[in-house]
Amino acid sequence: MATSAIDTLLDIMARLRDPDGGCPWDVQQTFATIAPYTIEEAYEVVDAIDRNDLPALKDELGDLLLQVVFHARMAQEQGAFAFADVVAAIRDKMVSRHPHVFGEATVADAQAQAVAWDEHKRRERESAGNEDASALAGIARGLPEWQRAVKLQKRAATVGFDWPDVTPVIAKLHEEIEEVRVEFDARAADPDDAAAHDRLEDEIGDVLFVCANLARHAKVDVGSALRRANGKFERRFRAMEALAAADGAALAALSLQAQENYWQRAKAGEGR
Repeated sequence: MATSAIDTLLDIMARLRDPDGGCPWDVQQTFATIAPYTIEEAYEVVDAIDRNDLPALKDELGDLLLQVVFHARMAQEQGAFAFADVVAAIRDKMVSRHPHVFGEATVADAQAQAVAWDEHKRRERESAGNEDASALAGIARGLPEWQRAVKLQKRAATVGFDWPDVTPVIAKLHEEIEEVRVEFDARAADPDDAAAHDRLEDEIGDVLFVCANLARHAKVDVGSALRRANGKFERRFRAMEALAAADGAALAALSLQAQENYWQRAKAGEGR
């Protein structure tokens, strides 16, 4: 049943990509133009999971699968590989990276498996002729930057380059915030100074990098934490708008202090 459904989906994509009678939009797409949709669909999968909406998750996983089928079809048209090759590649990879399941190896726990996984990946890079011996080798540049920051920090920690606990991380965060304040003052003195703007960007980047490190030490997922913060802000802002509307006021017409009062009322309405 599953094979038949996949074959039907592959046939649908082939029809859509057919220059003779296919969909004009699908025909003109490339790997580069489809890539943003692939990322978007992955995030929509995460959103469905966050909302614990299993019917939506089913639909979003289908949308994500379509992205794989789309990329594979374009590659097949170029004679590079086909969908079956993608399936075979991940099948072989899963078997080779889990010798404790499909072979005779043993692992003590999930943490030991994570270490073994990275070692398997390192050997795979070597076999592929990748001579980058850095501890940071293989970390994709296409990741969201917050995710790449955490991966860089985790990989550096494998060779001991890490703070022992959260205390120095918090101290570093305070230090970086102070450096941001200094650069804000410098830019205020000359708003047109491009170098001052670049320094400010650097320092804000340092703050964000340390925040990612703080989350890592706290064993908090940065993306999940930020999604919660975004959701909290959106929920409270919409409550502000509703409270103002109930008072016959337009939020945009109010002073910042009046808006802050509504914000506090929105927070109080959540009981926190």
